Amino acid sequence: MGAGALAVLSLLPTSALAAPPAPAASDPAAPDPAAQDMAAPDPAAPRAVAVPTGAERRVSAYLDGIRKRPAALRAFFHDLPKGADLHNHLSGAASTDLLIKLAGDDGLCIETRTMTARPAPCGPGTRPAVQARKDRAFYRQILRAWSMQDFSSASGESGHDHFFAAFGKFGEVTWRHGGRLLADVANTAARQNQFYLETMLTPASGGSKKLADQVGYHADLRRMHQLLVAGGKLDQLVRDAGREIDKGTAEFRKAAGCDTRKPAPGCRTTVRYISQVSRSGKSERVFTQMALAMRLAERDHRYVAVNLVQPEDERNALRNYRLHMRMLDFLHGVYPRAHITLHAGELVPGLVKPEDLRFHINEAVRTGHAERIGHGVDVAHEDDAPALLRTMARRGIAVEVPFTSNRQILGVSGADHPFPLYRRYGVPVVLSTDDPGISRSNISNEYRYAAVTYGLRYRELKDLARASLEHAFLPGRGLWADRSDGQRAYELARPCRMERPGAREPRAACTRFLAKNLKAALEWRQEVAFARFEHRVLHARH
Repeated sequence: MGAGALAVLSLLPTSALAAPPAPAASDPAAPDPAAQDMAAPDPAAPRAVAVPTGAERRVSAYLDGIRKRPAALRAFFHDLPKGADLHNHLSGAASTDLLIKLAGDDGLCIETRTMTARPAPCGPGTRPAVQARKDRAFYRQILRAWSMQDFSSASGESGHDHFFAAFGKFGEVTWRHGGRLLADVANTAARQNQFYLETMLTPASGGSKKLADQVGYHADLRRMHQLLVAGGKLDQLVRDAGREIDKGTAEFRKAAGCDTRKPAPGCRTTVRYISQVSRSGKSERVFTQMALAMRLAERDHRYVAVNLVQPEDERNALRNYRLHMRMLDFLHGVYPRAHITLHAGELVPGLVKPEDLRFHINEAVRTGHAERIGHGVDVAHEDDAPALLRTMARRGIAVEVPFTSNRQILGVSGADHPFPLYRRYGVPVVLSTDDPGISRSNISNEYRYAAVTYGLRYRELKDLARASLEHAFLPGRGLWADRSDGQRAYELARPCRMERPGAREPRAACTRFLAKNLKAALEWRQEVAFARFEHRVLHARH
């Protein structure tokens, strides 16, 4: 699901959200029936103390006043500072319109039956991609095949299948232009008032496949790891991945004009990479990609974590799920500083057998050492779900929620979505985009959906954005103080406790603290943005 490895920019010097009361059965945010037995969470679960400020209350009142004014609502959520996007696949995040343009630039061909991009020459049954520039009907055909634009299940294809099939159709484009894709995605994030991006890609893809096939699979994971590192073979892949990043950096900076007098907004976005592991592959390839990802995360600051991608319901992914978690358990012992975030629970009844809904998130948390969970949609079906949710809340294991792709792929939305359930248990929640290029969506839509569907107030939206940076895999300490009871109240840490972001420049002690801690620096930047946003909203209101 990814292009080759890319560039990184670091140009800049939560935990549990407030738990709302359990909604009534008629509330659109009520949990589905499978979750009714979990309506009363453990009272010991960590909860945030969120007392809105006067400005926050007035902005909430403004938001209430525009809930039935679509244009004003869109403007509000576009301008709202929205922290970080922590669940983002680079190849699926780039604009489909850009991919079609690049296909034409590269002289690629489009199979007219499947709309799949192929290298030239264009033989029977294909058309030059460049013809889409003048033939609008052809352009729309490609656009619909490569994204969810105008999708309808009336065609007989499910949203799940159409969504995942898109990656293979435009794959011939994405691997060629990693830096161009990153420029597009980083610019979009910046224009949507985000400050940090963790995007997924597959480093040293060809080399890791070759090494995995050479070593083969061994049930003794320690032995297999020894064979991978012997003679510096895995370290060579680390160097290859670094060179890919260097090349992508140059392409990114050129595409975004970062060294010109008019740099694109993405040049100010801090970017890190999560290495993808193709979970449907052979076991030796899965393990090799995991080992490379975690070795990279400890040796190259541009890579921060590992994740498993591809459909969780795919045959090999289902059959080997517990094996994959054991692999991560072993490698976590070898590379304890490498972060782990896992797609888990991106499943619904009917997509898989009932028994496959009972353990994926549990295994990711308890065996796979996941620090964040991607999607987590089937949590109500997990064995002892209340205990799992309490564990996630206690450990601060965040769930990455992309509402749009959950609806498009799984058909889950509104009252059927576990978003309120996670919040009720005090599990940290961060909103994300997943594959906004394919979805034809953006992060502002995710925040607007959360607010409209679940009746969130401004302070709750603000804390969702704060949580996204708090749970980012960024170096250094965060801006917020930890309370003795483990709760997060978003009170400034000691070096900056007396400061007022947006009101004045921080004093010497706080400035030194921000300079040493990238996470705190980005969180400070967001707090300044919040202060300015609130001023603009209230000024416009009056």
